[in-house]
Amino acid sequence: MEINYFILWASFLTSFVLALIFTPAAIWLAPRIGAMDIPKDERRVHSKPIPRFGGMAIFIGIMTAELLFIMPAFIPGKSIGGILTGGALIYLFGVIDDLKDISPKLKLLGQIAAACVVYASGIRLSFVGVVLGGSNTALATGLTFFLTVLWIVAIINAINLVDGLDGLAAGIAAISSLCIAYAGFIHGHYVAATAMLTVAGGALGFLPYNFHPAKIFMGDGGSQFLGFCLATFSLIQPVKSATIVAVAVPALVLGLPIFDTVFAILRRIIRRQSIVVADKEHLHHRIMRAGFGQRRAVMLMYCISGIMGVVAVEYSRSSMVECLGLLAIAVMLLYVLLSDTSNKKIELNAVNIRKEEEKEKKASKEKKHGKEE
Repeated sequence: MEINYFILWASFLTSFVLALIFTPAAIWLAPRIGAMDIPKDERRVHSKPIPRFGGMAIFIGIMTAELLFIMPAFIPGKSIGGILTGGALIYLFGVIDDLKDISPKLKLLGQIAAACVVYASGIRLSFVGVVLGGSNTALATGLTFFLTVLWIVAIINAINLVDGLDGLAAGIAAISSLCIAYAGFIHGHYVAATAMLTVAGGALGFLPYNFHPAKIFMGDGGSQFLGFCLATFSLIQPVKSATIVAVAVPALVLGLPIFDTVFAILRRIIRRQSIVVADKEHLHHRIMRAGFGQRRAVMLMYCISGIMGVVAVEYSRSSMVECLGLLAIAVMLLYVLLSDTSNKKIELNAVNIRKEEEKEKKASKEKKHGKEE
């Protein structure tokens, strides 16, 4: 595919504008269909019911841009139909979960089904056959299938799990997709870059309504669909398709949600809990316990995601010194944020900050009420 700046910008803007337009419609529709997030346990960080149907706007924006700009330029041997069908399937399962709270097993089954559709369409991890010396062997085929499904399901759940604070999942998805798009662009993989720009546009179009204080949540429909798009679009045109670097770049970009997911699984295994049991030990929860409000906690995680995105871009250009330096900074930031959050002084500081925020809100409401009178 030859470079076409119009297509790059048009794909992004189409997704962005549609998501921006349809999010208010989702806010209006959510209470009428029962898609409301009611704070019924201590794991929630909001205190009042909030619509959780924002995935509709993200879905419409990204899928429309895909149909208009990705389908005409798709790569021979790989079918856009697989992504469209798989994306619709994963979004449908997410919406059902938002409305009916389906079981984790059924949700996982839906994710695997969507991943299988993508694999059948020719979009898969291609480095396995090269490593094993041939892509036609039964072992290579089996491993390719297993790793492709595992990759897609893992990224879907990583984005789903990180969706715990206002604007967090949408912002991380936007940062990740922009970094992968740039890596694809500088290496001449314009189909992948265009596809990733549609994801960035959908996430950024939704973000103004989702940033703290959120007017709407994306729900499982939105978070799972975003994770699915990030996972599948990163396989369209890997930066270096013949080696394991094919997954290294997106894995580095998505390092923060992947780390949080792995950390959560290990934590629950050590405690002998089910890995699907929700808790308040995710990275964003720990940052808030260290005394940061929602906005600052989210911005801190944006910064770490941005650093990891630059690491991925530099890695794709074989700039290993820069990669190691930035990676060390990201690791140190994670260490600082994860360590000593149980310190009583820190917890007291966090409580004081929350009290101050409540006082400011109360004073603001009283001032506004006084002006109205």
